[in-house]
Order: sequence, then structure tokens, then C-alpha cells
Amino acid sequence: MRRFVRRLGIGLAVLCFLQVVCAQQAYTWQQVREKFEAGNPTLQAGRINIDESRAQEVTAFLRPNPDFSFLTDGFQIAPHHGVWQPFSGVLFTSSFSYLHERRHKRELRLESAQKATAVAESQLTDQERTMLFNLRNAFVAALQAKAVLALAHQNLSYYDQFLKVSRDRKQAGDIAQVDLDRLELQRVQYESDVQTAEVNLRTNKIQLQELLNDRTSVEQFDVSGPFDFPSSVPGLTDLREIALQTRPDLKAAIEAVDKAKTDYNLAVANGSTDPTFSVWWSHNPSFSNPYAYDTVGGSVSIPLRIFDKNQGEKARTRLDITRNERLRTAAEAQVYSDVDSAFATVSSNLTLLRSYKERYLNQAVRVRDTISYSYQHGGASLLDFLQAQQDYRTVELSYLNLIGSYMTAASQLNMAVGKEVLE
Repeated sequence: MRRFVRRLGIGLAVLCFLQVVCAQQAYTWQQVREKFEAGNPTLQAGRINIDESRAQEVTAFLRPNPDFSFLTDGFQIAPHHGVWQPFSGVLFTSSFSYLHERRHKRELRLESAQKATAVAESQLTDQERTMLFNLRNAFVAALQAKAVLALAHQNLSYYDQFLKVSRDRKQAGDIAQVDLDRLELQRVQYESDVQTAEVNLRTNKIQLQELLNDRTSVEQFDVSGPFDFPSSVPGLTDLREIALQTRPDLKAAIEAVDKAKTDYNLAVANGSTDPTFSVWWSHNPSFSNPYAYDTVGGSVSIPLRIFDKNQGEKARTRLDITRNERLRTAAEAQVYSDVDSAFATVSSNLTLLRSYKERYLNQAVRVRDTISYSYQHGGASLLDFLQAQQDYRTVELSYLNLIGSYMTAASQLNMAVGKEVLE
């Protein structure tokens, strides 16, 4: 019995440990991205669309089906001189015909279908780029909410320690009861900050789970990663060059121009004449030659394309080339605009962050600690202390929000470039 109780206790302890481990499971950005790419239904539907486009390549490269016909005629329906031989003079004819496509129509159809698949793949990559931007923003928002929550707990812990000292001073008669009451009332602001930060963190986790199509409990879902900023970023010229090489929407626009040229060549080829070759065999009793029962023959049918030379399709595809070239130019201009705007935002955020990190954060801590020490020793008023606390909270919260703004701007820059150049 004791052994059973011991094993049961060990089992319960292991179960509790596993529950704690599961509750503390945190996903990094790479894990979140892999989970998103594997389970997002929109991306899965886009991949199926690519498979459909590849199936159309098979259809485009098919040869025309040949035609086969069989004809019988000449059955006797009445006796001849009292003798009824219904099959004696029956005509049997079979024929075979095939349409021969000239000017590489079949190859051009395949080339056009393959280029359509390439465009579809680039468009899917561009769609994934946009969706990853939204996913990254949700991930950053969750990290920011965690940092704000940690700051709120830190401020509350610091203030509780200060209240403990203030209560001791009240017992010693150094401060009045009204001053202690005002300090106690100020604590509700710190409690409110903690509660607000917890709600924001939970809300951001739910939004991230929605993008991941994750149905696990919010308590068992968490994210982890650096919530900081780098010392430098790549130059604008380098970012432009990378964007011109990697942006999938620009690549899709270039591929659309190439496909339009192939479609024009196909339209020209479709305007050419395709002959139909036919051969036949017939079994026909001949009264002039009793041995000429079987005959063979052949023909070539050439349509006369006097009126319909595929003029409309030629004109349309020629115009389509020009239209796609204009769209490619517009896409290239959009790339430059996106990269320049995102780079300016990142640079601005970095400038402010460096000032905060090198100057304002240390000043806020120094002012808070100095005023707190002075107040405890009677050198500063209660209003000075409360104002110093408020200034510190404002500076720290602004710093965290600025890091979140930078990481969002970095995500925007990654989206503009077409690949992750900033972590």
C-alpha cells in the first residue's frame, strides 16, 4: 500500500511538472513562421492553385486527337432474280484523319502554360510575404505586451518596497498619515498598469493564435524572442538592390511581360493554316473489274484563311505586352517607394532609441532614485516624488513602445525588401 501511494505521488508530481512545462511552452519567431506556413488554410489553397496550373501544362501540350470513321452502304433489301443476297454488293469504307499543327503551336501553348505557372508561383510568394508581415506584427505585439507587463510588475514591486519604507517612517513619526495615505492611493495606478498589461498580452496572444489557426488554450501558448534593436542597419542602396532581386510582385510583373510575348507568338502561330491529312480504305465490288474490290485513297484538306487570320487575338496580345510592361514599370517604382519609406521609418526610430538608451533611460532612473532618497530624508516634497515616479514610468513605457514601433517598422522593411534583412 505504501509503495502504491508512493508511486501515485510520484506520478502526480510528474503530471504536474509536465503541465507546468506545457504551460510555459514558448514559440520563437522561426517556430511561429513554420507553424504558420504549414497550417494556414489560405496558403494551402494557394499551393493547390499552383498544382492546378501545372495540370494545365499537361493539357496545353496534348496533341490533337485523330479521327476514325467507318461507313457501310449498299445492302440489298429485295431479291435479285429470286435470289436474296443482302451482303453481295455492300460497300465498306473506313477512313483515318489527323490535324497537323504547324508553326510550333503545341510548343508555344506549353511555354505559355509554364510561364503562367511561374507567374502564379510568384503571386503566391507575394501573398505569403504580405501574410507574414501581418503575422510578424502580431508576434511583435505579443512580445511588446510581455515587456510592458514585466515593466508593470517591476514598477509595482519597486513601489511596494517604497511603501514598506514609508510605513516604517510613519511608525517612527517621520511622515504624516495623510502623506502615507496619498502614497497608498497611488499604488492603484501600478495595479491598474499590471491588469491592463495582462489583458493586452492575452488579447495579442489570441490574435496570433487566430493567424496560426491554433486552438490550444491561451495559458499554454506563449512567444519568446529578443525585444531589442540593432546598432545599425544595411544601407539604402543595398536594400534597393536586394529588393529588385527578391520582391515577388516585381518578379511576377517581369514574368507577366515574358508570358505576354509568348502569347503573342502563339496568336501569330494560330493565324497560320493547319492541314488535315486523311487516308481511307474501301471494299466496293466493281462490275467493270471483278478483282478491284479493295481500294485505298488519301486527301489533304487545307482551310483557306481568307477572312479569319486571328487578327483580333494578334492585336490583343500585342497590346497586352505593352500593358504588362507598364505594370512592370509601376511595380518597380512601388519597390523603390516601399523600401525608401520603410527605411526612413526605421532610421527615425533608431535615432530616438539610441537617445533613449544612451541618455534618457539613465536620467529617468537617476532622477527617480535621487528624488526617492531625498524624500525619504526630508529633502523633497511628496509631489516631487510622485512626479519623479510618473516621469520614470512614462520614459520606460515610451522606450518599450518605441522598440515595438521599431520592430514593426523593421517588419515593414523586410516586407518592402522581400526577405528578412532585419531580425
